[in-house]
Formats: sequence, structure tokens, C-alpha cells
Amino acid sequence: MHWQAVHARKSSNVAELKQFFSCVLVVIWVSTDHDEIERVAKKWGAQVHRRSPEVSKDTSTSLETLQEFSRLNPDVDIICNIQATSPCLHPCHLKQAVEMMTEQGYDSVFSVVRRHHFRWQEVKKRENTFTKPLNLDPSRRPRRQDWDGELCENGSFYFATKELVGNGLLQGGRMAYFEMLPEYSVDIDVDIDWPVAEQRVLRFGYFGKDQPELVRLLLCNVSGCLTDGQLHMSVGGLEMVSIHNRDLAGIRMLKNEGMEVILISSSDNPIPVALADKLSQQTKCELRHFKEQKQVEVERLIVEKNLGWKEVAYLGNDVPDVDCLNLAGISAVPMDSPMVVLNAANYTCQSRAGHGALREFIEHILQLKKSAQCRSEVQSPM
Repeated sequence: MHWQAVHARKSSNVAELKQFFSCVLVVIWVSTDHDEIERVAKKWGAQVHRRSPEVSKDTSTSLETLQEFSRLNPDVDIICNIQATSPCLHPCHLKQAVEMMTEQGYDSVFSVVRRHHFRWQEVKKRENTFTKPLNLDPSRRPRRQDWDGELCENGSFYFATKELVGNGLLQGGRMAYFEMLPEYSVDIDVDIDWPVAEQRVLRFGYFGKDQPELVRLLLCNVSGCLTDGQLHMSVGGLEMVSIHNRDLAGIRMLKNEGMEVILISSSDNPIPVALADKLSQQTKCELRHFKEQKQVEVERLIVEKNLGWKEVAYLGNDVPDVDCLNLAGISAVPMDSPMVVLNAANYTCQSRAGHGALREFIEHILQLKKSAQCRSEVQSPM
């Protein structure tokens, strides 16, 4: 469960409120009773409300946890309960809802979506079951375009004052709804919702302030990313590595989109020069051997290419890559990387090094760029 606790105050002076909102303090809390969730939340800068056993039962409600949080944090005037099962929520939605609470004086604001569903009620009478309409007259059935539809809670967020929460309410007092478009109103409730949500997130989800459409260069470690890090040796002393065909196909896909791919070998994990040349020929990619600290070498490279960090995608796999993973516009690691490296990357591949991780990261990059393009088209005026 994710919360956004907003320290705010009410006033009849709208000008004062506008000035206050420009510097409003927003604190992100994650409510959990799980050690790993707490660790990840703190890593990303959130504060953690460690739920007590009394409100961590299978039968516990969100409201009970909010009440506990409010009692322990009485300085929080407005609480927003953000549902983790709504993955297409954007910061702009919350910003507008905060303005409704702080500038327009509402006591509670909750998210809704407009639906055009004709609803029917199941009626049971003894052993017979029949139905009757709830929101339409069958003799005057309207067309969709002639009907405003109904407002339905979509479960994305609920804003309420601490007084309402203390009285056991999430909705009450002077209430208002915040209408979200259907494409952002995704709710994961049962297993079948997952594949639908995944596709919706790719197009309408929020991916932070990064701009994937700007990425022009992919840097990839040879050992531990393109290969599985193993160096095989034949009886005759011939050294060999293996490359997955999916990764080679991925490189071609990215190049077809106009992006450059450079392979990296470094002094902390070198590969024989002869093998490096073979890999460069096989992948048709430039190969750079870094002798100094990776961040220094990469910064020298991107200056040479007249690029910035935001224009770089980086696939790393070990501790020397951490700084570059943090700085790159988009970064990823294979699933079998050390934990400290996993924590530094934007994306963790489900594939292992040398077994399709590079292809997976490339598909992720291309999907992000496609999603950014779609969002740009949606937001552009006709």
C-alpha cells in the first residue's frame, strides 16, 4: 500500500493558499510489515510506516491502517491513500487533486472513471431467479453518445482530512470527485487483469522524468551481459565464449532504429584481444576497452560522441557499473547480477546474462520510445 501524506492547511485566502501550494511539503510514505518492501522503499527515498500486527491481518482494511498512521503522525493534515493496484496513476492527477483539497477547500477527493455500462440487478424469489434494470429504461434504451454515463470509483486514490480519517471515513464532509480518463483507470483485482494492465502501462503508464525518446547510444558490457561471463577453453588451448542469437537480433533491431551500439571490455573483467575482435566482427559493433574507472571512460566517450548521459542506455552487471547505471538515461542489468547492482538499475531483465538479457533490454528501450511517441501524439493538439 502506498500513501502520499500531504502537509497542508486550510484558509479562506485563496492567494495565500496558492502561494503556500507552490512550496507545499509532500511526503511519501509506504505502509508495510515486510522487511524487503521497507528496504526498497527507503532506498527510493520514501518514509516507512511500519504497520502493527493489529492492522496487518488478512481482514484488516485500508482505513484501519490509515487511522493508525494518522494517530502516529498528527502533524499530517491531509492523507492520500494511493492504491498500488492502479499502475497508470500519474503525478499530474495527484497534483490536481491536492489543489482541490488545499485551494478549493474540499474535505475529501477521490478518483473516478466514467463508465457507460447498463447495469441489471439479480433478483431471487424462492427458487426462481430473474432480473430488473438498475440504470435504464429498456423501452427507451439510450445510445452511448446520448448518455453521459455514470461515475464509478476506479480505486486509484482517496484524499481525506485527518479529521475524516479519525472519524472512520475516507469520503465525507465537502466531497468532490476527480475524473480520470479510462486509459489511466487500470485496476488489478484478479489474475486475468495482469496482462491487460501490463499492456496499458506500456502505453499510458508513468515512467518518471526520463525521456526515452532521446536515447541514441547503447553501451553493453561484453562479459556478464552479452556473454554469460564464462570463458571456455578447448583441449588445444583455444579460448571461446558464446553469444545468444536473440541478442544479435536485438542489436540489429536497435541499429535499424538509428541507435548506435558500443560493446565494452574493461580491465576489471577483460577478454582476450583476439576474442574481442571476433565479437566486434560478429556483432558489427564497435568495441571499446576501458583501462580506467568506467564512469571516467564513459564520460570521455559520450563527450566524444557529443552526447549527454540522458542520451545513453547502459547495460551493466557488476559493482564497477553502479555509477554508470545511476547516471544513464535508461539502465538495466541481467537477472543474475549482484544485489547492489540490481538496486542501481532502472530495469531488471528477466533473462540471464548471455541468454537474451541484451535482447530483452533492447525491446524495453524500443517499447519505451514507442510509448513516449504515443503519449506525445495523444497530448498534441489536433
